[in-house]
Amino acid sequence: MPAQRYIEIMDTTLRDGEQTSGVSFSASEKLTIAQLLLTEVKVDRIEVASARVSEGEFDAVKKITKWAKANGFINKVEVLTFVDGKVSIEWMQQAGAKVMNLLTKGSLNHLTHQLKKTPEQHFADIAEVIKLAKKKKIDVSVYLEDWSNGMRHSKEYVFQYLDFLTKQPVKRIMLPDTLGVLIPSEVFEFVSSIVQRYPGVHFDFHGHNDYDLGTANVLEALKAGANGLHLTVNGMGERAGNAPLASAIAVMNDFMPSVKTSVVEKSLYHVSKMVEAFSGFRVAVNKPIVGENVFTQTAGIHADGDKKNKLYFSELMPERFGRQRKYALGKTSGKANIENNLHQLGIQLSDEDLKKVTQRIIELGDRKEVVTQADLPYIISDILDSNTIEEKVKIENYVLTHSKNLNPSVTLRICVDGEMFEEHAQGDGQYDAFMNALKKIYKQKKLELPVLTDYAVRIPPGGKSDALCETIITWKYNNKEFKTRGLDSDQTVSAIKATQKMLNII
Repeated sequence: MPAQRYIEIMDTTLRDGEQTSGVSFSASEKLTIAQLLLTEVKVDRIEVASARVSEGEFDAVKKITKWAKANGFINKVEVLTFVDGKVSIEWMQQAGAKVMNLLTKGSLNHLTHQLKKTPEQHFADIAEVIKLAKKKKIDVSVYLEDWSNGMRHSKEYVFQYLDFLTKQPVKRIMLPDTLGVLIPSEVFEFVSSIVQRYPGVHFDFHGHNDYDLGTANVLEALKAGANGLHLTVNGMGERAGNAPLASAIAVMNDFMPSVKTSVVEKSLYHVSKMVEAFSGFRVAVNKPIVGENVFTQTAGIHADGDKKNKLYFSELMPERFGRQRKYALGKTSGKANIENNLHQLGIQLSDEDLKKVTQRIIELGDRKEVVTQADLPYIISDILDSNTIEEKVKIENYVLTHSKNLNPSVTLRICVDGEMFEEHAQGDGQYDAFMNALKKIYKQKKLELPVLTDYAVRIPPGGKSDALCETIITWKYNNKEFKTRGLDSDQTVSAIKATQKMLNII
């Protein structure tokens, strides 16, 4: 087997990723992400800021370079700079950075209309900056901004520029699809032509995702011979973002045996969640590798197939990324889905009880309730508890009203030993009103109700606003205390269910 080609991964979440609309990391957040990327995810390089942007950016870079210098990472920390004589270089020196990524014009269109300069004038300015940077012991890599359109519309200019640039003392030449306009076949054609013309030169590919082709373009750039890639955590970046780190790494590992990277797959989910929390930029639940739903089987038939011979498994195993396969609980859940969840919790049920739990989950799913694995013990407890109680008292119907500046009220219909009763009452809250209506009915029957001594509500761990809630009520009756539980997504309804159990027990 031929030797694997090593691909450098440069993460630009802290520079290009921070250009996501509405995102701004604090200096301490930038430092935390930088540390995680270099020590745990183990990318080769990180681009952490643009020079001259703000005082906050300057402070963030100083924090990162101080830590990087102390830990042997200083040559892996890079800053975007500009063709501005000595201005960016002085900024870098003050910030303690040692690697600059110089932004230059990679298309004649940009050069002519934005800089209004000739190629020769631009090259002379670039040479001056590179010379000064080398004098200050700063390594230089160079971006060809709008390179993709340059290759499409002014290829002669791009090669004229590269003929000049490959003779300069630069570490890497970086080819960005700045506007995310290339299709995979063009990426392969353009990168191939450059790699073949300039053997021995290090070329990075920097892909954007405007047509959702970021990962596909990365693959083609590597096939064409690119030496490095620029990626971002969660695909953050301007407009539709950059080629995403997690997807690109997974694709390389599974479909490109000829290349290797230093990135630790198991850390990709961790860094994704960290960046999501710091940026406030929510990851779509169906985003490959890091989305919440991508390792969740919903259909019962899939869960059954997984159980029998891993029929619905692929190379994308969640454990690779520090994750776990989940089986969704809802109206399409089959018995296998629920069994898989119970197995993960270490719970075994009889077939009869499993059927009852399955039925209950399907009912909740029909009501569009979100049922999670954390809800399962509560559902089981509720069902097994109900199994032991003979239903002599049944709450047939109720109407709960809650209006502004009016006391909550309840109309209640209840069947006690085959006899139907209906009452209306008000109270301080909906449940209080319910209990007042119930007391009226039991007074007619000359029956005494227990005293409510404690009322507790629990939401399963990780519960959301539409999750289940469990109400546990403690009653005192004939000088003895006992508890009943009710389970529903509505707190008042769960309390009513707990109360119905109490009525049957007494």
